[in-house]
Amino acid sequence: MRPVPWGRLITAMVTPFDRDLNVDYVRAEKLARMLVSTGSDAVLVTGTTGESPTLQPAERVRLLETVLQAVGDSSTVIAGTGTYSTSDSIELTREAERAGAHGIMLVTPYYNKPPQAGMIDHFTRIAGETALPVLLYNVPSRTGANMLPKTVERLAAVPNIVAVKEASGSTDQVTEVLRRVPEGFRVYSGDDSMTLPIMSLGGYGIVSVASHVAGLQIKRMLELYVAGDTAGAATAHRDLFPLFKALFITANPIPVKVALRLLGMDVGPTRPPLSAMTAEESSILTQAMQALGLLA
Repeated sequence: MRPVPWGRLITAMVTPFDRDLNVDYVRAEKLARMLVSTGSDAVLVTGTTGESPTLQPAERVRLLETVLQAVGDSSTVIAGTGTYSTSDSIELTREAERAGAHGIMLVTPYYNKPPQAGMIDHFTRIAGETALPVLLYNVPSRTGANMLPKTVERLAAVPNIVAVKEASGSTDQVTEVLRRVPEGFRVYSGDDSMTLPIMSLGGYGIVSVASHVAGLQIKRMLELYVAGDTAGAATAHRDLFPLFKALFITANPIPVKVALRLLGMDVGPTRPPLSAMTAEESSILTQAMQALGLLA
């Protein structure tokens, strides 16, 4: 099945809510179209940036269907279907495949902290229930469990497990993953600020949050690097770096939803237990956006 046409810039899309905290499907359609028009090669819905733990199964399916209808003919749409329950993840994956998703992303099970053997069993079982290509997602700071390089190596032998989103924060770990996986298996950065370092090691691209507001700039950075202009890519990275950090000044996706509102794309609040940004945090985010010329 390798390689898959997901491109280098995948945006982990936020889920718009109205003021009553219902999913706003009209705004989701508009947001997906905006992301594709500003450089995203693929859109990932119902991931953790999309507040997936707070979404009901029916909401997840309808949101995926909405985005597929909006951009499915012009862009790749990936569905986040991973949970801490293997059986629930299988059912969500089946629903995503029935809806027409082009791929799925499976986060490392959170809270229950499975051992490496448990992770292998979890991901292998889910992948075996779908014909869709699978993107693994390792984010130990959120899940409490780190998927080790030798585990990724084992999982890369499963035919439809084709990529990993690496957010361990360790270039040593990413290097070891890249040493172990077969040619064609793609390693994406899961942190915007780690995109260029990971690409310099052999990574393929980024599953981005910052591309909601700086998609064209991030796409340009990737293009410069791929074209061999490493100095130009490094300059772009340094220019974007304050924004990358400001967008994670508090729990994701709180800042990026504020950033979208500042740009005139109001996607509503976050669902509890997430809360609003402080005035100081909002000021730092605004300054970072102004420095990049994103705000008038």
